Amino acid sequence: MDFSYSADQMSLMELSRDFALNEVQPYAAEWDATGTNPRKVLDHAVSIGLGTISLAPEYGGGGAGLIEEVIVAEEVAYACAGFASSLTLTSLPASAVALAGNRDQKAEYLSRIGSGSYASFGMTEPAAGSNVAGITTRAVLDGDSYILNGSKTWITNAPMADFFVVFAKTTLDAGRKGISAFIVEASSAGLSVGPPLPKLGQKASVSSEVFFENVRVPVENRLGDEGQGYSIAMRAFTHSRPIIAAMAVGLIRRCLDESHQYASERLSMGVPISHHQAIGSKLAEMSWKASAGRLLTHKAAWLADQGTPSVLSAGHAKLFTADAAVESASEAVQVHGGMGYSREYPVEKLYRDAKLYQIYEGSSEIQRIVISRSISTPTDPS
Repeated sequence: MDFSYSADQMSLMELSRDFALNEVQPYAAEWDATGTNPRKVLDHAVSIGLGTISLAPEYGGGGAGLIEEVIVAEEVAYACAGFASSLTLTSLPASAVALAGNRDQKAEYLSRIGSGSYASFGMTEPAAGSNVAGITTRAVLDGDSYILNGSKTWITNAPMADFFVVFAKTTLDAGRKGISAFIVEASSAGLSVGPPLPKLGQKASVSSEVFFENVRVPVENRLGDEGQGYSIAMRAFTHSRPIIAAMAVGLIRRCLDESHQYASERLSMGVPISHHQAIGSKLAEMSWKASAGRLLTHKAAWLADQGTPSVLSAGHAKLFTADAAVESASEAVQVHGGMGYSREYPVEKLYRDAKLYQIYEGSSEIQRIVISRSISTPTDPS
């Protein structure tokens, strides 16, 4: 068992960290305050390979694995969680195409991602978040096309997406077995994207509603067979959840660094408050949570890279790091005291940004259900 990074992985880490500290972190507070989605900076990140690191070389990507993706995600999220969400989001629809697409679909749509296009994942609906089987968007076969009607919400990167991977019911009374997946061009007649939705945090990442009014989608744009949409989505989530976990680890690291710096400078009773056990214990907790979260995340990513993706390991990583990020951000505010409640210090933003990790791509409650159903025996080491 080897916990060291390869030379290429170290170089990628350094590239990601340099980009994050110089191109993202200095502007993160401004993006948060203005709700700016920094498209030029995102495009720059993609142009240097940070957004397509695991895409196959024949489609214009770096040909690396999920381990490399989580390395990038952690470093970028350290600087700004919202920016990291926008940068890494395209890997979710890309995974769906890579997992279920035929040769022509992969050549067309993965190559577009490799050339710098963005894509979005259309699953969540106003009345169907965690309850995926409850989606009501319909896809009705009409000759050589499907007609899509319905709406999606909280769709990350929707305003800048070139295409969407959309999930819709092709059989109404079949539950999750009636869900199918489609590649839908953003330019399709009848498809419209709403304005950015106001959010608590991660404001550098834009999310919107997407509406489908008699949108005609060619049969050849269906991913897999009818009824395979749910399975495709769950397999894609097994790939994406370690990425979410890595971003949460990056945020925990930032909470620790900001708290340690403040606690080393702020004096109380004649000594830095970091010398007091009450504060030192908070710093220690952030430290072990970051390390433990990274180990869980890298295990899930490593398993995927070995061709044995584990729903259980991905769930462990997502659940632990999401909860740990929220706990660490809360403690970071506490370490800062009154100043932590002010926008003068970045922990206020970290506190707002962290909450999303417990909600999107499978809430913490859903992860507990996923984990409980995935346990084969009480001593299963996976």
